Amino acid sequence: MSTHRTLFLSPRVTATGHAFADAARRRGAHVETLREWRVPGPLRRTAGASLYAGPLFADAVAGELGLGLLEAPEDWLARLPRELTLRDVEFTTIAQARRLRRPAFVKPPNDKSFPARVYPDGSGLPGPDAVEDTEPVLVSDIVSFAVEYRLFLLDGEVRTGSRYATRGGLDVAPLAADPHRAEVLAFAERLAGTGLPSAVVVDVGVIDRPVDGSGWAVVEANAAWASGHYACDADTALDVVLHAARPEAEFGTADRGFLRPVPEVVRD
Repeated sequence: MSTHRTLFLSPRVTATGHAFADAARRRGAHVETLREWRVPGPLRRTAGASLYAGPLFADAVAGELGLGLLEAPEDWLARLPRELTLRDVEFTTIAQARRLRRPAFVKPPNDKSFPARVYPDGSGLPGPDAVEDTEPVLVSDIVSFAVEYRLFLLDGEVRTGSRYATRGGLDVAPLAADPHRAEVLAFAERLAGTGLPSAVVVDVGVIDRPVDGSGWAVVEANAAWASGHYACDADTALDVVLHAARPEAEFGTADRGFLRPVPEVVRD
């Protein structure tokens, strides 16, 4: 990140936002916190812009900043072979998911339009008055992860990582200090060629399977520009963020299919 870059943050600055801001300033870059869900006129189309923010805020300002935002395809997890998920995952619509008559873990693929959690059946999902019938969702078998890790990937390589949970409880430590580091990296290598953008965050972990035994599996993929860094190295994670959220004209052909559709925002 050269000195002509500007990292934009949302009004809700998190611990990760502060860490990335500090990392950017150490490089001599400018950091700008937007106070409203719009970009002031003088800052629109800022040369060398990047962004760290949640999906809803990103949708509100990315167009005015001229940004492209990389994210994994919404159906990526469902398209993975079972040996990488160790569970059935279906990509469908929330209208279809409302018909479920069994417990399942249901989540929006790339947004937070409703809570991602285990639902006893489809009747507990938000109704059409809250979430449109066509909203895509991932429906998966209910599993328990013994330990989970966050990995920032650039060009298919793990640049930095962190353990973030053990048996569902927050348990943060750098990947370099974790006894399973070699296993995590070996599993991450198996994700090559699975259809990910050049800059992305992937969560992986070990599933407890009392009958079949435990195994490594993908938890989910996340946009780097919206992911917490836990105990990842902030400077290295920022490299991935800057690659994932940058002026749209900078993206090559290989990544253009992974750009998040940015809605047109009509201002008064």
